[in-house]
Amino acid sequence: MKARRYTVLIADRSSGVVRRVSVNLRPTVAVVATILAIPVLMGLGARWNAQAEISQLRAVKSILEVENGSYRAATGELTTQIQSLEGVIDDLGVRSTLEPEQARAMQRLPAVVKARAAGGVSQPNPVVAQMITSLSFPEDTFGVLRELLQGLENRLRFVETNVERREALAAATPSIWPAHGWLSGAFGGRSDPFTGEPGFHQGIDISTDKGQPVYATADGQVNSAAYTGDYGNLVVLTHGFGLATRYGHLSRFLVKPGQAVRRGDVIGYVGATGRATGTHLHYEILANGNLLNPLGLLTQPARR
Repeated sequence: MKARRYTVLIADRSSGVVRRVSVNLRPTVAVVATILAIPVLMGLGARWNAQAEISQLRAVKSILEVENGSYRAATGELTTQIQSLEGVIDDLGVRSTLEPEQARAMQRLPAVVKARAAGGVSQPNPVVAQMITSLSFPEDTFGVLRELLQGLENRLRFVETNVERREALAAATPSIWPAHGWLSGAFGGRSDPFTGEPGFHQGIDISTDKGQPVYATADGQVNSAAYTGDYGNLVVLTHGFGLATRYGHLSRFLVKPGQAVRRGDVIGYVGATGRATGTHLHYEILANGNLLNPLGLLTQPARR
C-alpha cells in the first residue's frame, strides 16, 4: 500500500507565484512526534534522576542520624565516666585533709618515718572540655576521651595509694596524751629519783590517781603486755612505719599480745609497779628503735 502524500500550496499575493510542497504523511508525523517527545523524555529522565538522588540522600541521612546518635551516646558515656572519676579524686582529696593537731604531730615525725608515706597528689586537667570541643571528627573525640579516661584511672590509683598511706600514717602517729593528769617528769637528762645520780629519762611521767585509765595514743597492735623489770607492768604497742609506744608502771592490763587497738582505746590502768616512787604513768615513743621526746607529738588531749 502506497503511502499517502499531501500537497501544500503556498501562494504569494503580491507576485502571484504559487509553490507546491508535497509531504509524505508518515515521515512527517514521525518527525513531529519525535520533536515533541524529546522535551517530554528529557523531563521524565530528569525527574527519575532527581528521585533517585533524593532517595539516596534520604538513605545517607538515615545512616548519618544513626551514626550521630551512636557517637553522642558513646561520647556521653565516656564523658560521664571521666566526670565520675574526677569526683572520686575530689573525694579522696577531702579525705586527705587532716585535723590541724594531727597534721602538726605528723610533721614532727622523723624524716625516715614520713618518707615511708611520701607521695604527691596530681591535679585534674581543667582544659578537658576545651580539648573535646575543638576536635573535628568523632573518632578524634573518642580517642582523646579514652586517653583521658585511662589517665584519670591511673591518677585515681595513684591518689588512692597516696591518701591511704597518709591515712595510715595519721592513724599510726601517737598524738594524744595517754592519760589524764599532770606532767611530773620530762624527757632527757635528770637526776635519778632513787640514787640522785645523773641519768637519762627515756620518756615522760604523767602523775594521776591510781586506777585512772591509760589510752592507746595511736592505732596499732599489742606487742607485749607483761611485767618487765623497772617498768613494772608494761604494755608495748607497735603502730607501723617503725613507730612504737610503751606504757609502764600499770596496775593492771586490759589487752593481750596480738590484740588490735585503736587510738583512744583503754589498754590498762595507772599504777606504781616496778621501779616507781609513786603512782604515775611512764610513757615512751620510739621510731625505728630510737627514742623520741613524746612532748613533740602529743598535740591532743587524752580521750575518755
